[in-house]
Amino acid sequence: MWVVLYAAFFIIGLILSYIAFDQYRKTQNLLATGTKTNATVIDLIASRGDDGTMYSPVFEFTDRSNTKRTFKSGISSRPAAYNIGEKVKVVYNPKGHDEVKTISFWGLYRGSVILFMIAAPFLIIGGSYLLYSRG
Repeated sequence: MWVVLYAAFFIIGLILSYIAFDQYRKTQNLLATGTKTNATVIDLIASRGDDGTMYSPVFEFTDRSNTKRTFKSGISSRPAAYNIGEKVKVVYNPKGHDEVKTISFWGLYRGSVILFMIAAPFLIIGGSYLLYSRG
């Protein structure tokens, strides 16, 4: 019975690791084929959280077709990570309007890092039990 539980842990860890690696690969592809430009912080959207008010920056940039585009960051922080008017490097997919990322560690890799952090205990606990039960 325990073997099934720990095997399930290990499989969950493998699935999460695969999804994290896939996100990492997509980010690397965006960096290789996307267009890099400067964006300007035009707004800070405040939202209430358990720890108080959090701020999400809204960026505006002009793409290669001279169209102004905006996007809201998926990262909220307190205090605000950016000031209104601040310039930030971004990379975007010129073919996909929804694929824009700030060029920073968390802007590029937060999804992969968080998924790997969740996957690691599942892999370690499940894999260790499975290896230990064989010996």
